[in-house]
Amino acid sequence: MARIRTVYNVTRNAVVLPKGHWYTNGWDHFRGLMLRPGLPEDEGLIFVYRSPSKTNTTIHMLFVFFSIGVVWLDENLKVVDAKLAKPWRPYYAPQAPAQYFIEARPSILERVAIGDQLKFEEQK
Repeated sequence: MARIRTVYNVTRNAVVLPKGHWYTNGWDHFRGLMLRPGLPEDEGLIFVYRSPSKTNTTIHMLFVFFSIGVVWLDENLKVVDAKLAKPWRPYYAPQAPAQYFIEARPSILERVAIGDQLKFEEQK
C-alpha cells in the first residue's frame, strides 16, 4: 500500500492536501512533527487509527516549533473538527470522536470546514 495520499474535499470539489504521508504505526504516531524544522506547504501527515476515539486522536505540540492546522475526520471521512495548533501546547482534542486526523500547514484550515466530506486517493 502506498504511503502517500492526495486529500480531496468532495464537498468543495477541491484539493485539500497534495501530498499526505500515511501514518498507521505506533512509531509514526509517536514521532509526528516533533523536532522537525518545518513542513512544506503542500505536504502533511495523515494519522490513521483502527476505530474512532477522542482519546487516541488527541495531540500535543511539545517539541513542535511551528503552528499547524489539524483536521479530524470520523470513520466516514467527514470533518468533525479543525483547529490551529500552536507550538508547545500540552494538548488539542477533537470535539467528536475521530478515526483520522491530518496535520499540515495552517492554510489547510482555509480548505475545510466542519461537516465537509473528504476522500483520500493513493499516489502511485
